[in-house]
Parts: sequence; C-alpha cells; structure tokens
Amino acid sequence: MSAIDFKVLFQQFNDLKVAIIGDVMLDTYWWGHTERISPEAPVPVVSLDRKEQRVGGAANVALNTASLGAQTTIISVIGDDEDGRSLTALLNGHHINTQYFVNTNKRITTNKTRIMSRNQQMMRLDAENTHDISEELENSLFNSIQLYFETDKPDVLIFEDYNKGLLTESLISKLIALCKQFNVVTTVDPKRKNFLAFRGVDIFKPNLKEVKEGLNLLIDQIDLSTLNTMHLALQKALNHKISFITLSEKGVFYQMENDARLIPTHVRNIADVSGAGDTVIAVASLVYAATKNMHLAADMANIAGGLVCEEVGTAAINKSLFLNECELLLK
Repeated sequence: MSAIDFKVLFQQFNDLKVAIIGDVMLDTYWWGHTERISPEAPVPVVSLDRKEQRVGGAANVALNTASLGAQTTIISVIGDDEDGRSLTALLNGHHINTQYFVNTNKRITTNKTRIMSRNQQMMRLDAENTHDISEELENSLFNSIQLYFETDKPDVLIFEDYNKGLLTESLISKLIALCKQFNVVTTVDPKRKNFLAFRGVDIFKPNLKEVKEGLNLLIDQIDLSTLNTMHLALQKALNHKISFITLSEKGVFYQMENDARLIPTHVRNIADVSGAGDTVIAVASLVYAATKNMHLAADMANIAGGLVCEEVGTAAINKSLFLNECELLLK
C-alpha cells in the first residue's frame, strides 16, 4: 500500500465519468428543541427552529462522487412536483448532471421528512410511490441512457436500488448488457426485491443483513470462512466478479476469485450511520474504476464509511479530510 500516491489518485477522480441510476430522494430535516411532553398524547413537543433539505438515496451517492471530483450524472424518475424541482436544484448546485431525469405526473418525488431534536430523530414522515415504473417510463429511460452511452460513455455505472420501483428486473438486465457492450464497470448497492437480478455485474455490494435475507442464510458467526460461503452462494446465483459485503462495526469483506479479505473498521465517534452505505459504494466504485485494485477500493471505502458516520444525517464525504485519513491509515 506504501506505493500508492493518494494525491495523484484523488486527482485521477477528476477525469472519471460516473453515472448513477436508482431511486432518488429528498431528505427534509426539521430541527427543533424539546422541553415538554404534549398534553394531548404521550409524545414530545418539538419547537421548530429551522428546516433543511438534502439529497438522499441514489442522489446521495451522486453527491459523494461529485464531492470527490468525478464528473457525475444522475439518472432517475421524479415527480412533476415541488419536491422534484427542489431535488433537481440541489443536485445542479453541486454540479451534478440531471439532464437524464425523467419527469412524470404519474408518480411523486420521494421525500423523507425527519423531525430532529438534540441530534436525535424523533419521527420520520415518508411520502413516496413504491410500485414499479410503467413499461412506457422504463422504455423512455432506457432510450435516453442508451443515447448517453453513445455520446458520453461513463467509466462506471452505479446501480442504487432502494426498492422504490425504478430498477425493474428487465431494466436491470438491459442496462448490464449495455454496460458490457460499452465496456463500462458496473457496481451495485442492492435491496431485497431485486437482489438476485444483477447478474454479471463487476462489484455487488450488499450489507450483511441483505445477504442473509437475499440468500435465506441462517449464519450467526462471521469470519472469513462463513463470508467465503456467502460469496460462493452469491456467485452461483449472480455470476458476478467481486463480492463486497459491509459488516457494520466489523468492517468490510471482499472476495475476487481466490483473493478474500476481511478488513476491520477504524475507531470512530459514531453520530449517525444513515448514508454510510451510499458513501461506501461511491468510493469503492471510483477507486476500482481508476485502479482496478479491489483491495485498495475496499480499504478506502471502509475509511470513508466511517468518516461520514461522524456526521448527523446524510452527508457527502469531505475530500481533504478523506485524503488525510487515507495517507494516515493506509501507509
């Protein structure tokens, strides 16, 4: 690892073209303070101080890749509504290309509103559609992506599935075939509904809970042997190249052919784990696309995931802080 010049690697991120396709969300935060219990019901009264909007879901992955300097395009379906316009404006403000958004009046933009007090979440309100997009929307989306590949081919396509209906099994299959045609690296952050639909991708990145649920595994002990068993089961179903499994406080695991590593996490002051998976897939995708070195990608993604857990709410990785941590921890 000592041979890696991280400043040079981070500079290489600027030359990468990254596309993210998946379920985008608007994260709304209502920040307030709590001093009493409501006389109407046994719930706290939150006195509102301020409101804040952030990008979430696949949009947060895009925010992370853009924060690291990559030329980032986000591809999704949003509602023809105020939340969709707010989300688009936030993304454009971070120099993220949204021209491949498909707007429709047949769906609403996902908005998750969190009521916060003393850096704790008191309640969450979700406004969303979760049924699959229509065949008409799917065809429109695929045609625009095909045009994007022909005119401005990305280096890597990240599938970000939040089970909100954008990534149908047929769209997934067509996009993986398109990536193979154009020699584009494919990485996946899956959810249970389409867990085994991402056949033939390069990097498949579930968390431990998702693997157990997706493969119906009853495994309590987590070590290199059991993780190897998970990889082989995944590979039998997916015929993919690399398994990259996040293990929460235990770190991360990856296996590529016979190269298998369990990388422990670094000690952190954890404030909030939301959005950590978005940062992990963003960093792993960029590093692997730039270097084809999965051990380095896993090491750096492990550090990045820990760093964003020190922030409350979804937050993009801080590039300079991340660079310093890599130089310090990966000597």
